[in-house]
This record gives sequence, structure tokens and C-alpha cells, in this order.
Amino acid sequence: MIAPLAKFIDWYALQFFWTLRLKSVGKWRVDAVNSKLAEALQFLNSPDFIPAESRPAQVLFTDSKHFTFPTPRPYEFAENNTVYGRLYRCAGNWQKHPVIILLHGGGDFLNHRLRFPWMVPACNRAGFNAATLVAPCHFQRRPRRLGGWDYLRTARAFAQGVAEIRALTGWFLDQGCPSVALFGVSLGGWFAGLTATSDPRLTAIVMVVPAVRTNYRVTRGEGILWTPVRKAFERQKAAREALDKTPMNLTLSQPVIPKENILLVQGRYDLFVEPENTEDLWQKWKHPDIWRLPHGHLSTLLTPGLTDRVLCWLALRLEVP
Repeated sequence: MIAPLAKFIDWYALQFFWTLRLKSVGKWRVDAVNSKLAEALQFLNSPDFIPAESRPAQVLFTDSKHFTFPTPRPYEFAENNTVYGRLYRCAGNWQKHPVIILLHGGGDFLNHRLRFPWMVPACNRAGFNAATLVAPCHFQRRPRRLGGWDYLRTARAFAQGVAEIRALTGWFLDQGCPSVALFGVSLGGWFAGLTATSDPRLTAIVMVVPAVRTNYRVTRGEGILWTPVRKAFERQKAAREALDKTPMNLTLSQPVIPKENILLVQGRYDLFVEPENTEDLWQKWKHPDIWRLPHGHLSTLLTPGLTDRVLCWLALRLEVP
């Protein structure tokens, strides 16, 4: 894709996304987030952020495809303490096939509801089961009476997301599946990276235009025309710099799976997450595979043949019957 078009798509989405989102939930979403920073830093730097132990999820199917399970990290909002997902099984004895867990981005309705189901037939034909998860505080898990937000709630949501991925991984392995891989987009890529720094049971991860740290272009307010939002993000600079000294920053940790089983997919014209973030992670993680595509944050997944390329890459690393 030509650079001006890719950048325009990201720029337009940036204005629409933040204006719609922040006006709908109120100004507190930006300004009140400055509270409880000290508590968040203490939590993120403690062993409780990502504990060593992880128990398999207690999965309950509501029909042949949809499932739920209680989150292993329950917090204050009851509606956020139930995890929702979908499992698309391979034909026949699905337990003999590896699993790809698909992780959507922040507020990423299009991938979760449209693109991921569209990818499923290709996954099944390639010999992979495919599963999706709803991230904490997203979609039907979004708290109805939130009242406010702060850094401690953000940190707990990240801990919750990683714990749920690990719990579902354990359930699949207990069912007899030979291996589990993660395919994460944007925020989902960040979750995949955090999980790969703590859980050696994973076989492979694919991180597509991933966020790497809290201090990236969108959170700095760059390119946002709505002045109150841009100014509010600018006031959070010191807090983001403090958070980037914790394990939330992927460049400060090392993966516990082989680097040969890690794939980074970068959009060279990304206006949401700078390509430099992916380059920095690539350097710190000792040069895993990286695909540098001529796309932006949103258009990267529109790359022709990307799904098949990723599945071929995974097939070399997962035990496909």
C-alpha cells in the first residue's frame, strides 16, 4: 500500500476513535487516569503481577462454539469477571491438533467480530484449531458502572488478561492439544508478548503491529486534533515514563520461549504505534523473525496473503498432524 493512503487511514481512524470514545465515556477517561500511580507501580513490580503458578481454566460451553470461564484474577466489577470466547474446532478429533488463540486489539470490534471469524476456515484447513477471547473490560465485559479509571485498574486489567490467556492455554493442553500459539493484534500483541515472557508452555507467538510500552504515539497525543484530549495526554507523560520502568514494558523482559518461535509484524507507516517500538523490541529480544510491511496500523491486516503466510510460518513450529 502506498504510504500516503496507509497514513491517511490511520490518521482518520485516530481522530474518529479518540473523539468518539472519549466523548462517549466522559473527560474523566483522560484526566482522572492520573490517580493511584504509586499503587500501580507497586503492583506491577511485585510478583503478584504475573504469578509463577497458573491453573487451567474451568471452561463451560454454552453451545458448540461459545464458551465462558471465571477469570483467574477476579476484581471489583462482576461483569468483567466472566471470560467469553469462541472455539472453532478442526474436523474429527480436534484434540490432536494445535491451537491458535486470536487476541484482538483495544476496542477492536472489527477484528474480533469480523476478521478473526473470516480467518478461521484457513486456520482449520491448515490443521489448526482457532479460539478467540474477549479481553478484560471489552465488549460484554465492559463494566456498566465504572465511575472512573486509574492506573491501578489499568495494571490489574493487564494482569487479568495475561492470566486468562495462560489459563486457557493450560485448558487446551489438558485436553490433549499438542501445542498452543498466540496471534495478537495491537493490544493483543502486547498481551501475547507479556505472556511469552512468563509462560514456557507456549510454542509460538505472532505479534502484529504490537504495542510494546505505554509511552507510544497515541498515548502522547501526537496527531490528535481534539485539543483537550491532546493536552490531557501530554500531562500524563511523567506517569507513562514511570510505567515504562515496570514489566509492562516488553523491552525490559526476555521471552521464555525460543526466539525462533517469535514473529513480529511491523507496519512501516504505523501512526498508532511507531515502527521504532517494534525495532527496539526486535533488538532487545535478540532478533526474532520480523516482517516489515509497507502498511499502517489498520491496513497491515489487509496485506494480501498475510494469513496464509502466518499459517505457513506457524506450521513449521507447531505439531500439525
